[in-house]
Amino acid sequence: MDSIYDQGYGASIRSRMDVWNGGDMAEPATSHTAPERNVTLPPGQYRIEGFPRFGAHLHQPPPEVPDDPRLEITGAVRAPTTVALTELASLPHREIVADLHCVAGWSATGLRWGGVAFSDLYYTLIEPSVRSGTTITHVVFEGLDGYRSVALLEDVLAEDVVIADHLDDRPLEPKHGAPVRLVSPGQYGFISTKHLCRIEVCDTEPNVRYHPSLLVHLGLQMVKPHRRARAAYEERHRYLPAWLARPIYHRLVPAMRRRRVSSDR
Repeated sequence: MDSIYDQGYGASIRSRMDVWNGGDMAEPATSHTAPERNVTLPPGQYRIEGFPRFGAHLHQPPPEVPDDPRLEITGAVRAPTTVALTELASLPHREIVADLHCVAGWSATGLRWGGVAFSDLYYTLIEPSVRSGTTITHVVFEGLDGYRSVALLEDVLAEDVVIADHLDDRPLEPKHGAPVRLVSPGQYGFISTKHLCRIEVCDTEPNVRYHPSLLVHLGLQMVKPHRRARAAYEERHRYLPAWLARPIYHRLVPAMRRRRVSSDR
């Protein structure tokens, strides 16, 4: 799967945060080593070593990063605007240590993300441009690869949601979402769009085209993602119950991995 499942990398509500002023098709894991700490995983998750690149885009290289990367702000605003990523340096730096939970069942633990809080970005650069009398309820995040995710505004305004440009104290690599990506620790990873290039604010739930591939989009419509996608409550899908989804993923994912390894030989 691609689209909002292919990015299976959301973290649970178990995250540690320090504030400084200033689908599960995976490649072999990176050398990331989680710090020593007690980890309690959400229901239906199992821990893996390292932090692999994952998603249905594995058959394609990561998208090229523009020379002057920017975030486009659209939707229920007075006029669309663009924000150079270099401007984000004016916002307070935020660092979190969080576990990242794929909707397909695996968890990478102890990931250290650095960037800026989405709430700071929203209140400083987005909210002032919202049309008068408009109440924003949803946010659409779009990546350079065409992937889109939808979240309730109240969920992504949580204090530990970041627009990350660093992972484990190093600049974000293309395979993990360069130049910047959303990291929403309370939700499954399909919310946390990689290669973030566009943020759309909406006053109602958008009828979003999750993925440019019609086949993938139709498949996702059948198993509609949950509106909240909170890992702690196992909110994987809107209509498919968690008890049914769990064994499907646990059987499907290893088979897809084996198929990918075989095709790469």
